[in-house]
Amino acid sequence: MSATKTCLVVDDSDVIREIAMRIITDLGLETKGVSNASEAMEYCRGEAPAAVFLDWDLPSMGALDFLRGAASFEGACKPEIILCATENDEQQFTLARAAGANHHILKPFDKFAIASKLAELGLIDAEEHPELLSANG
Repeated sequence: MSATKTCLVVDDSDVIREIAMRIITDLGLETKGVSNASEAMEYCRGEAPAAVFLDWDLPSMGALDFLRGAASFEGACKPEIILCATENDEQQFTLARAAGANHHILKPFDKFAIASKLAELGLIDAEEHPELLSANG
């Protein structure tokens, strides 16, 4: 694996996945996109991304199934998991936190939302991204 941090985007919508990947790439991180939780588990076992942006509403193997599987990842192989949800549902967030997703953002997200979360996690330096500084100032 390269020294550059990688983020995995898991979303069954090609459009949402491509938008998130473009934003993350523009922020200087490598990115990979997959359309389902099974592919995400396989990727995480082999590549150990720094973060996973996980859609809540996935077909077949859902987000909670992925989170349960990700709980078995150890040490440096354990990514930060950011739940991406369309509804501000505290019960959903509580379930996700209990299963291992300690962060969330709401859809539709934008560059500011993703950059803010990545800066909060220490994956990007907020001072190197003027769009974050001007939005907070």
